Order: sequence, then C-alpha cells, then structure tokens
Amino acid sequence: MNICVFLSAADLDERYTRPAREFARLLGKGGHTLVWGGSDVGLMKVVADGVEEAGGRLCGVSVEFLAAKARDGVDEMVIARDLAERKRLLLEKADAVVIMVGGTGTLDEATEILELKKHGHTEKPVVLLNTAGFYDGLKEQFRRMEDEGFLPRPLTELVFFAEEPVGALAYLEESLGAK
Repeated sequence: MNICVFLSAADLDERYTRPAREFARLLGKGGHTLVWGGSDVGLMKVVADGVEEAGGRLCGVSVEFLAAKARDGVDEMVIARDLAERKRLLLEKADAVVIMVGGTGTLDEATEILELKKHGHTEKPVVLLNTAGFYDGLKEQFRRMEDEGFLPRPLTELVFFAEEPVGALAYLEESLGAK
C-alpha cells in the first residue's frame, strides 16, 4: 500500500516520536510505501527513517519553499509549486491516509481529506492516530458535529480513531485487503 502520513516536521517529545517510529517500522516491515511531506526534519524524519530502516519505500512530496529541507536519496521526490498542489499530489499517490500529531498544516490536511470523503470524492481509508490523547478534543468535536447533524455521513465512515500504531495499520490492511 501507499500510505500517506500527515504529520509535523517539528522536533517532538518521546511520547510522540516513539509511536511514530513504531508505526514507521510496521509500515516498512509490511513492504508498504510512505507517502509524506518529504521533509528530513523532526517527526517527518523519524517516520521516514523508520520506514527506510524496515525496508519500506519512500515517496516524498515537498513544496518549493521547503525544498531545502527535503530528504535526499528517496525512491521518489516531487517538488510541488504550493501547498494546495502538494496536498493534491499526496492524496493522488496514496491508497490510504494516516493523520499523526501535528500543527495547523496537519490539521488543514486532515480536514481536507475528511471533507473529500464527506462529499464522496474519495473512499480512501483515513486513520487518525491519537497518540497520547493528542486528538481527544478534535475527536469530541467531530462527535458533536455528527450528533448535531453537521455530517451527512456517519463519523465511522469518515475516519477511524486508533490509539496505537498496530491498530492503525491493521485497520488499513483490513480496509484495503492488504497483507
């Protein structure tokens, strides 16, 4: 599978890097391809390192203004003109999406894929990896949106909430009939 991971490029605490590294190893061991923002810094580097070390492939999609931070020596690297093109390319190359911890960029990417699913423009499985309860508030907000009629589809059709990396990958493999 080509698994797009939306995540932070920030240097983060072990409570976030440990599960990211674990997910990356699982992805690589499964022979999957990481499709990610292409950066060789912070959490993005942690995940790319883990996938590569475990034998997986790397497909990066960077953007012109961040090209200096792009990882060298990957299987494929594309440099997009802007963030909108980058998101489009990331989603085009992916069979599934995993949302890890991140800031506003990650949240933007996450809401875009969920909006596409909400309107039936994609049926790719989406997993929100809720490391250390990072997305508890967002999960509650999504439930409120569902309860109050803001979502035309059940929340369970839009996103799967995983608390641990092994559950995230198992859901994707089951959803796509992989492994």
